[in-house]
Amino acid sequence: MGQVFMKLRVMPSDVEVSLEDVLEKIKNIGIENVEIKDSKTQPIAFGLKALMIVAVMPDEEGIGDKFIENIQKIDGVESVEIESMELV
Repeated sequence: MGQVFMKLRVMPSDVEVSLEDVLEKIKNIGIENVEIKDSKTQPIAFGLKALMIVAVMPDEEGIGDKFIENIQKIDGVESVEIESMELV
């Protein structure tokens, strides 16, 4: 079984939301074998920024969905979109 490289866009619910705090909460989700490889902020419009995350995880059914669902439960997160996903 291989690894999946997933690039996600995490949109905050407000301009005032600290993306650094959101990133720390994402890193502490604690799903086994999910590793955050990279993160950065991306300007959107009117001061709003998105958090771009690159995660690597095993190619197992449901692990990506579970990861996204846990991110969506974080206070201050409006939405999570998959930008790209590749088998490594």
